[in-house]
Amino acid sequence: MIALLLDHLWQSTLFAVAAGTILGGPLGDRFGRKYVIWFSILGVAPFSLALPHVGLTATVLLSVVIGAILASAFSAILVYAQELIPGKVGLVAGLFFGLAFGISGIASAALGKLADHTSIEYVFYLCGFLPLIGLLTGLLPNVERRR
Repeated sequence: MIALLLDHLWQSTLFAVAAGTILGGPLGDRFGRKYVIWFSILGVAPFSLALPHVGLTATVLLSVVIGAILASAFSAILVYAQELIPGKVGLVAGLFFGLAFGISGIASAALGKLADHTSIEYVFYLCGFLPLIGLLTGLLPNVERRR
């Protein structure tokens, strides 16, 4: 039963992330990439803060919502970075993919070490606060032209 629920969670989250990534581009074109980045990073904060305190069914639902909202930033971030360094599309894409996967690999090892020293519940609770780092997106420069 739990395995079936986890399989549905995985599939639902993957679909939500794909949908969020696809929707992020047009939303960035319409409202501005900086606003989409701001919304998608800070928009998951209330859901991620609630995640350690809910049951299994609500965890599934919150994971889908978090995945969709957070993934909408991906295309906006990539295009935003390409606007910061025009003419260097390959450089920007390589840096973002390399940095994203490299930092996430190092962070997962560090969180695993922290879980060994404390508990997985503590790490789960701590990770709920990570989207608040998105407050730093307020420092991003405006690169979009006025319409």
